[in-house]
Amino acid sequence: MSARGNTRGVVYVHSSPAAVCPHVEWAISGTLGARADLQWTAQPASPGQLRAECGWSAEPGTAGKLAAALKAWPMIRFEVTEEPSPGVDGERFCYAPTLGLWRARTSANGDIVVGEDQLRALATAARAGESFAHSVDELLGASWDAALEPYRRAGDGAPVTWLHRVG
Repeated sequence: MSARGNTRGVVYVHSSPAAVCPHVEWAISGTLGARADLQWTAQPASPGQLRAECGWSAEPGTAGKLAAALKAWPMIRFEVTEEPSPGVDGERFCYAPTLGLWRARTSANGDIVVGEDQLRALATAARAGESFAHSVDELLGASWDAALEPYRRAGDGAPVTWLHRVG
């Protein structure tokens, strides 16, 4: 355990082929050092696919490790969140097969945090208002939200498994 303590987060596997589900569980288990035995349910937004969620408790930075492990299977859709902890921003990772991986820092209430340098670079690069608006949408993950929203809605009310990092 780190000196900073633990934080919490959630892994949402929005869609996975059944044959890949054991690999997803192994990736989560290996990252957390705790067995992930997820409750897989049908994903109505994508017939033939399965979905699962698991909450986790581990040291800060674990969300990035989970996202890196899960993106090894480019056919799945997932999100990983990490709550802020003392001295460390929260994070949110989204993955959609056609878009790849997106990452953002999050505030205590879950809002996306856009840094001053990011905004300055955006303002410098934008040629017109529409270009600026598109760039802001990308910083905020609009394309990933649009791609994942049908899968999120289909999972409302699904069971969540809680996992805690060992040692």
